[in-house]
Amino acid sequence: MKKGQYTVRHVPASLDAALRRKAKRKGQSLNQVLLDTLAENLGVGEEAARFLDLDALAGSWKKDKAFR
Repeated sequence: MKKGQYTVRHVPASLDAALRRKAKRKGQSLNQVLLDTLAENLGVGEEAARFLDLDALAGSWKKDKAFR
């Protein structure tokens, strides 16, 4: 797999602090926390967010006279 490298500028202090706290809490490098967070939020990571809700059923209800 080809890997790239990024430079991120103008990171707000509050975001920097939150990322550093998360890295410390998880015992991971800042780089790993950034990669995991990006992958999870973009839905491309191994642990990408899975939503187990009922959105697929929304609006699909059909009235049935036999059901009360």
